[in-house]
Amino acid sequence: MFDAVIFDWDGTLADTKRFVVFSFQKVLTEIGCKVSDEFIERRIGIGARNAFIEALKVTNIPCDDRTIDELVKRKVKIQTRLTRNVSLFEGAIDLLDSLQGKVKMALATMSNRRVISKLISEKEVRKYFDFVITADEVLQPKPNPEVFLKCAEKLKCNPEKCVVIEDSIFGVIAAREAKMKCIAIPTGAFSKQELKLEEPDLIVGSLTEKEKILGFVLADEKVVK
Repeated sequence: MFDAVIFDWDGTLADTKRFVVFSFQKVLTEIGCKVSDEFIERRIGIGARNAFIEALKVTNIPCDDRTIDELVKRKVKIQTRLTRNVSLFEGAIDLLDSLQGKVKMALATMSNRRVISKLISEKEVRKYFDFVITADEVLQPKPNPEVFLKCAEKLKCNPEKCVVIEDSIFGVIAAREAKMKCIAIPTGAFSKQELKLEEPDLIVGSLTEKEKILGFVLADEKVVK
């Protein structure tokens, strides 16, 4: 049995993709930067700063730290206006309810603190998490393992006794680098096949596969991928 479960937010617990992409595109359009929605979708999880840097780089638009800071600030402002439209994935609350009291839980997201604080309050899920770590509290975004290691430290858990639940290849890589186990869910921008290439410990189709997830987290026996 594991001691803690660390959840990602965007694409894992919450269906935020459409609103994240909209907020990025709104800001990028204002500065004449044109990238596809897919370009943004496949960078959800590396943090807004890195996503903006990569978008400006591929479109040959010069930038500095001050410019990126301003873009992130504008993106966060737009996204916080859209939180009421975000929905949790089916099975999210049921899974959180089933894990509460059995293991420690944390939220580790590359979204910004202002956005996440509003979302978890509106969706009434803050009560489930012992700690919430956001992009504002780390120096290195996923796939760097910093955010997961900070969660383990806050939870006072050995990383090897933690399970990460993620939808992105960046999260799976970060979990592995943190020496944590990982359950991958293809509910974000990455397919089951893409996630499988990063060798997570378990892949499920959705959070509704509660028994399979609980079997992995709460039992010592191995679950077949």
